[in-house]
Amino acid sequence: MAIEAIDTNELGEKVVEVIKTIFDPEIPVDIYELGLIYDVFVNEDYDVKVLMTLTTPNCPVAESLPQEVEERIKSIDKVNDVEVEITFDPPWTQELMSEEAKLELGML
Repeated sequence: MAIEAIDTNELGEKVVEVIKTIFDPEIPVDIYELGLIYDVFVNEDYDVKVLMTLTTPNCPVAESLPQEVEERIKSIDKVNDVEVEITFDPPWTQELMSEEAKLELGML
């Protein structure tokens, strides 16, 4: 039985689609548009690494949000392993939000 090949870029796009379904519990905007996702890496073994931040180091969902990101990505077919790394360098600012997020929050 042949294993269906999938492009790592295509898998990366699926990962971003899934991330866009995760919302910050305090702000009605998904975490991708909010600018909390700094990078998504997918290697040839279909391992995924997400580099993300939180709005503040004391964020009330500091424990649960990265776990939710990991679990949702693991649910994607073809994903082998997932690592979510939290960084505060650079720190999150409102400038990282997309135009869509700013519009949603009445900042434009």
